[in-house]
Amino acid sequence: MSTEGDRKPRRTFSPQFKAEAVAMVVELGKTGAEVARDLDLNQSTVQRWVARWRREHGGGAGGAGVVESARLAELEAANRRLEQENSFLKKAAAFFARELPQG
Repeated sequence: MSTEGDRKPRRTFSPQFKAEAVAMVVELGKTGAEVARDLDLNQSTVQRWVARWRREHGGGAGGAGVVESARLAELEAANRRLEQENSFLKKAAAFFARELPQG
């Protein structure tokens, strides 16, 4: 009998890691089972990632750019975050410039 305390914590994987696993299947021709075994994953997890990639990219092989597209997505997210931080800092600088005595 298993309880909730016996469960392993749910692991999360970066888009880069998922893309590399997909690339092993799509570009190198490994099976989902081989990749799952190599990366200590469930086979169904790898198969789900590959199926999602194929749906999003028209299904075919020729997965050139799998890793690159994941990296691009990560960089775009980082860029959005940096733009938000930059906007905040500009507003803060303008606020403090108004508060300082002219002198």
